[in-house]
Amino acid sequence: MAEYTANIIWERGEQDFLANRYSRAHRWRFDGGVEVPASSSPHVVPLPWSDAHGVDPEEAFVAALSSCHMLWFLSLAAKQGFRVDRYADHAQGVMAKNAEGRLAMTEVLLRPHVTFGGERQPSSEQLSALHEQAHEECFIANSVRSDVRCEPVLG
Repeated sequence: MAEYTANIIWERGEQDFLANRYSRAHRWRFDGGVEVPASSSPHVVPLPWSDAHGVDPEEAFVAALSSCHMLWFLSLAAKQGFRVDRYADHAQGVMAKNAEGRLAMTEVLLRPHVTFGGERQPSSEQLSALHEQAHEECFIANSVRSDVRCEPVLG
C-alpha cells in the first residue's frame, strides 16, 4: 500500500467573502516541493473570481487519466520491444449531468498519438492491445469508481 498527499492552500486576503466576491485561485503543493497555481474553472465560476491561468480540478482529472495511461503504455511498449519516440495526447473531458442529475465528469476521451522508432513497429492490432492493457492497468482509471470521503479536521 502507498499513500499520496496533496496540500491545497487558499487564503481570503482582503476579499469580501460573505458577498461571494472572492478569488477561487489557490495553490496545490506536492511532497516533492512542486507548487501549482490552481483555480475553479472559468466555465464554473466567471472571471475575475476564477483564474484562467490556474489548473482547475476538472483539467487535473483529465490530465491524471491521460498521464497514467501514457505511463503504463510506455512501460508496456518497452517490455514488448517497441521503441516509443514520442507520445502526445489531446485528452478531453465532458462535464454533464449524470444519471442522478448531478454535474460530473461523465466522459474522458484520450486521443494518444504515438510515434515509434526503430525497426520493430507494432501492427494496428498490437497498438490497440497496448492501449487496452494500459487502460486496464491505469491506477487512475481504476479509481474512478473509488469511494471519496470527507473527514474534516476541527479546530
